[in-house]
Parts: sequence; structure tokens; C-alpha cells
Amino acid sequence: MAEDNNQPAASNAQGAAAAGDQEKPQLKFSLQRIYVKDISFESPNAPAVFQQPFKPKVGLDLNTSSSQVSEDLYEVVVKVTAEVKHSETGNTSFLAEIEQAGLFRIAGIEGQQLEHTLGAFCPNVLFPYARECIDNLVNRGGFPPLMLAPVNFEAIYAQKKKREAQQASETTQ
Repeated sequence: MAEDNNQPAASNAQGAAAAGDQEKPQLKFSLQRIYVKDISFESPNAPAVFQQPFKPKVGLDLNTSSSQVSEDLYEVVVKVTAEVKHSETGNTSFLAEIEQAGLFRIAGIEGQQLEHTLGAFCPNVLFPYARECIDNLVNRGGFPPLMLAPVNFEAIYAQKKKREAQQASETTQ
């Protein structure tokens, strides 16, 4: 019986809290799906490349993009391109490319905060999957795994915003 007496008071308190929450927009963030959008591996000089010592020179290109799919659903894509050449001859050992994508349900986040979420936070979630996929792809091509270092998308996003601000100030001058 004592529990029954406390129940209405607790539900009233929860009701008041819920009413307060309804005044504020509900922040929602969830990962809906992770998938490979595009993948490619080329070894144009095989099998000759396997007959010489492997002395790699790695070139890495990293890019992110995002687009709105529906009202609160966004696709974020991390594109990784790794071109490995022989350091002495300059011949291409292999070229591996992947577009690792994810669908994110995001609601209650707008403006700069949404841009930051799509430009830094979501790519940070996706990049480990892209790293694993590149390693697997390169290994299946007969080469040792590439073992890409972690990437700080927060820093990349901050540099991008800084460049944009500099360009905007140069344009206004």
C-alpha cells in the first residue's frame, strides 16, 4: 500500500519534468546503418611488383561529405584513397579506395552544431570501419595491411572552419 501512495507523487513529478522537456527540442542522435558505398582496388604492376623488395611510399587522401536524405536522416561519407608506390622506381604498387558511409538520424540539432556533428563527429564514428576495410582490401591484394593511423576529424573540421573564416575575411577586404 505504501508504494501505491508514493506512485501518484512520482508520476506527478515525472509529468512535470516531461512537460518541461516538451518545451525544449528533443536532441536525438542515432546511427541507423553503416555500409560501403564504393570500393576499389587496383594493382596495375602485378605480378612484377611482387618480384622486387616492397619499399612503399604511401600517399593518402581523405575526404568527407554529407547530405540530407529525409527530414531527420543524413548520409555521411568518408572517402579514403591510398596510393602506394615503390619508393625507388615510382611504380604504383596498388591503389585502394573506399567510400564508407553511414545513415544517421539527427533531430533537435541545427545550424553550427549540426554542421559540426556531420563534419566531425559522424566521420569519427565511420573512420574505424574504413580503416579496417582498407586493411582487408590491401591484404587480399597480396600486400601487407596498410594500418592507417587514427584521424582526428575534430582537428580537420576546425582547420576547415578556420580556412573558411580567413577566406571570408579576405573576400570582405
